[in-house]
Formats: sequence, structure tokens, C-alpha cells
Amino acid sequence: MAVDQWLLETTKLPLLRIYRWAPNWGSYGYFVPDAEAEASLVGLSRVRRWTGGGIVDHRNDWTYTLLLPRGEALAEMRGAESYRVIHLALADALRGGGVDCEVAGGSPSSPGGECFEKAVEYDLLDGRGKKIAGAGQRRTTKGLLHQGSLALPGVDGLARRLGDGLALVVSEVEMTADHTTVGEWVSSRYGTEEWRCCR
Repeated sequence: MAVDQWLLETTKLPLLRIYRWAPNWGSYGYFVPDAEAEASLVGLSRVRRWTGGGIVDHRNDWTYTLLLPRGEALAEMRGAESYRVIHLALADALRGGGVDCEVAGGSPSSPGGECFEKAVEYDLLDGRGKKIAGAGQRRTTKGLLHQGSLALPGVDGLARRLGDGLALVVSEVEMTADHTTVGEWVSSRYGTEEWRCCR
């Protein structure tokens, strides 16, 4: 979470970050009460995200973050529209890897609950109508942070196809976060009881 915040504060170009969680971790959206997350993520370590959304068990998912600096078209769209555009690109990327899916319509988003139990508008559903992808967003003066989870361990070539669906030019970059700043944010924010429990 601290690395995503650092990237949002520092990146000058749109960035797609794919990462895995250490074993036995879960996360929950900014507006979800810690007690609700604790009850759902029994036996797992947990962290509260800076973005919205529900409760996610990260043991078998594919996690990504999109960081879009201010001025980028997606960063300037309203929340629902940027969510829709990103999930349309993710759906195309999944179909390109042989995964049958569609974009959900209908229900407005609501805070809380286990993320993959109930689809909201523009989430992704598999061929049987079960939710397989959701995300949370946060906007700051620096841009848009979009943190997403796919309830699949991964699909070959998915990151590249998603990047190609969102950008005209895609290139891989290697970045090293400022460990001092990230460590301070973990100590003062993401790793504290106050952060976990406040709403």
C-alpha cells in the first residue's frame, strides 16, 4: 500500500504495476470497518487500503495497480467512467487469454462486504455470472490510484494485453521505491492500529 502511494506521489507517466502478496494476506477498502474485515479474513494478516472497495483475500488472486498522473485522460474522467474504461480493457485482455467474461451492469457501488460476493456496476463476471474482478479508486491532486484484484491466479500475457488496451505505447520499466519514505509510511500509517481501525 505504501509503495502504491509513493508511486502515485512520484510517477510522471501512467504506470501499471502487477504484484503478489506475501502468503496469508488480505486487504479491505478505506470505508470498511476493521471488525468486518477481521471477521471475513480469519487467520490472515490484513491491511486497510487507501482506495475504496470491499474485503479481498489475496491468497489466490492477481493484483494490479494503475497509477495515472493528473492530466492523463483516465485521471480526468469521473470515477464510474474511468472504472468502466479500465474494466472494459481488462475484459478484452482476459478474453484474449481465453477467459470468458463480461462487464456487469446495474447496481451502484456500496462500501463493505466481501469483494467477490456481490458485483457492482462495471465489475467483471465470468461466463456463469460470478464476479471475478473488482477494484477501488482514489483521486488526489497527483492523479488517480486504481487498485484491482482478479479472482484468478493469473492468465498468461494478461499484463501486456491490459497495457496494450489502455495505452498507445507500452514499455517495461524497473523502479526502486524510496525505502526510507515507504518505511516511514508503513510505520506511521499502513502498519498502525489507528490506520486499521479509523474510518
